[in-house]
Amino acid sequence: MTAPKIFISYSHSDKDWAEKFAETMVKSGMNVWFDQFNVKAGEPLSDAIEKGLRESDVVVLLISPDNINRPNLFFELGAALGMNKTIVPVVPENLDTHSLPLPLQRIKFIVRASPEETVKELASELAKAA
Repeated sequence: MTAPKIFISYSHSDKDWAEKFAETMVKSGMNVWFDQFNVKAGEPLSDAIEKGLRESDVVVLLISPDNINRPNLFFELGAALGMNKTIVPVVPENLDTHSLPLPLQRIKFIVRASPEETVKELASELAKAA
């Protein structure tokens, strides 16, 4: 069985943590789609994101107070639901989960720790589903 392709959705205000998270995933042998790695200069971002979502098996939503009510989160969540992707929300420890969009309140989430610890938790959860 091949490793699932994992799409990472994040807020650009969270770019540094998200990039460390994505790098750790790649070092761990995970198949990752992350805009900083996969979008080429001059490529329309919306086309690249749509392609990344379509080709992924798992969508990891890095939730932060900055993106919880942003249109991009709702677009990527809606696309993931519509394409029947596995969705894994990663939420900050202090986030009120009742503030999450309703579909995310009904999905088991991972509490964000260091990028390395969060990758270990994600790998463990994905192994359970395999």
